[in-house]
Amino acid sequence: MEVSAYGVSASGTVYEIGGQLFEVATSGFAQAIANAHAARQRPRCQCTPEGVEMYVARLAGPHGGYIVKRMPDTGCRHACDCPSYEPPADLSGLGQVLGTAINEDPATGQTSLRLGFSLTKLPGCSQMPTAGGESESVCTDGTKLSLRGLLHYLWDEAELTKWHPGFAGKRTWGTVRRQLLSASEDKFARGDSLRSRLYIPETFFLDQRDAINARRSAQWLQALSAPGKPQSLMLLIGEVKEIVPARFGFKAVVKHVPDQAFALDHPLYRRLGRRFATELALWGACEQMHMVIIATFSVSERGVPVVSELSLMPVTQQWLPVENACDEQLVDRLVSQGRTFRKGLRYNLPATIPVASATLMDTGGEPCSLRISREAEADTEVPLPTETHQHAHLPQSWVWHPEDGAMPPLPKKQFFTETADRRL
Repeated sequence: MEVSAYGVSASGTVYEIGGQLFEVATSGFAQAIANAHAARQRPRCQCTPEGVEMYVARLAGPHGGYIVKRMPDTGCRHACDCPSYEPPADLSGLGQVLGTAINEDPATGQTSLRLGFSLTKLPGCSQMPTAGGESESVCTDGTKLSLRGLLHYLWDEAELTKWHPGFAGKRTWGTVRRQLLSASEDKFARGDSLRSRLYIPETFFLDQRDAINARRSAQWLQALSAPGKPQSLMLLIGEVKEIVPARFGFKAVVKHVPDQAFALDHPLYRRLGRRFATELALWGACEQMHMVIIATFSVSERGVPVVSELSLMPVTQQWLPVENACDEQLVDRLVSQGRTFRKGLRYNLPATIPVASATLMDTGGEPCSLRISREAEADTEVPLPTETHQHAHLPQSWVWHPEDGAMPPLPKKQFFTETADRRL
């Protein structure tokens, strides 16, 4: 849960560290948080009068360094124009899995994930989670992340669910890939680094083809089939170009991997059309829509990647996830009107449970949750934040009933006026 590089420079975020105030990007800030880490001090974000406790984590990798991060489940306590703000977890599917399937340790900066799918090859098994989060092989009571739940978590952590008018034209596949890889750092599942298992295709350039293929082959070695040994699986996150019949079975062609398709067997392909009918129809109806795939895969002795399980997630031209045509219409309206918002995701929750489609963060001092109601949900209340959020302002709410007609006007855009009181 890192402070966004987008928001930090724009907002002039201020932290209280050891009794002194430091603004991000000033000359003494890096040393201040390094000292705080060594002394195990907790910075306080000054976005609210009382401040919000944070912690300092050490960055992995050869360059090292430190970063200020949110304490677990405290995003909704920040001011809505603060880079650390996030909607209450219980307004999305995050509330179901936070603290059970997802456990962040402020002492180490590491996050432990409990996965409801296998990362080891099981001979003769090819099971796939459904679009709603249920699975033939996965329990989705919130104690484990489904494949879709993991994808939603990484999308949230990469802050790809955030949108601001200033992002227009800047969110390319290269940006998406970089932010997802960054989000996967310090995440562990079954004792293994998630980053080491994650394959996200590089942006393909013809003149760099050999170097790109060499890096891909080196990474795939860990999933290579070996007789008599358990086979480790890798995780793929990429953009689907097409899923079509092959000479034998079926194949998924992933963008930026032009020379190597991912093999699917017939039962998996058959379930694909049934489980993801809504997503595939949405993708097919809009030329500008992207389709993101998350899958576990092994590599055969001949070097062919073979998919074991998969899930699909349609996203807009801006890489914002959407569930259906109404959801896509709402997101398109928000983007076209230049709104600042955070997209809500279901994680493991089925479609029968209502969640906030998005949360507006440009409505003044109070955010506003946006929900698309369905006839089946008429008597169902939107989940409210639990006691962990009792000190936070509950979002205002806006509801669209598509069966009643056109989308109602969105809440008016307002400027937050208290910013000057909490800046240097």
